[in-house]
Amino acid sequence: MSTETVRTVKTPRNYDVIAWKWMRYSAILLIPLVWIHVAIQDVIVGVHAIAETEGGAFVYVVERWGNPLWITYDILLLAFAFAHGMNGLRQVALDFIHNPTAQRITSWVIFIMWLVISAIGAYAIVAAAAANLAG
Repeated sequence: MSTETVRTVKTPRNYDVIAWKWMRYSAILLIPLVWIHVAIQDVIVGVHAIAETEGGAFVYVVERWGNPLWITYDILLLAFAFAHGMNGLRQVALDFIHNPTAQRITSWVIFIMWLVISAIGAYAIVAAAAANLAG
């Protein structure tokens, strides 16, 4: 007969736990996004083809952003990669900030910075794609 005791641990639902889970789940998508990006941009197409310009526009980028799926792909890549970088920044900042209130404020400021800069990046991608389609 087994006398093993199963111990359950209640995980707190706070910002750190949510950030930790988000990094793990988003990495599942980020890793293939990055490797597909590297394979297409650097191996299949090659940097030389991307850098060729026609009338000041990057022809390859204009063609690529003509497809809404590539626009979505690039926005996701930007947001997930930037989220990982900002979470790293948050971890480093929290190593030096010991006041719980200051830690909470720092975490929220970095999160808001991620949201704003990701939104600006997404807007830039969409606006550039729209400008290329119009002109």
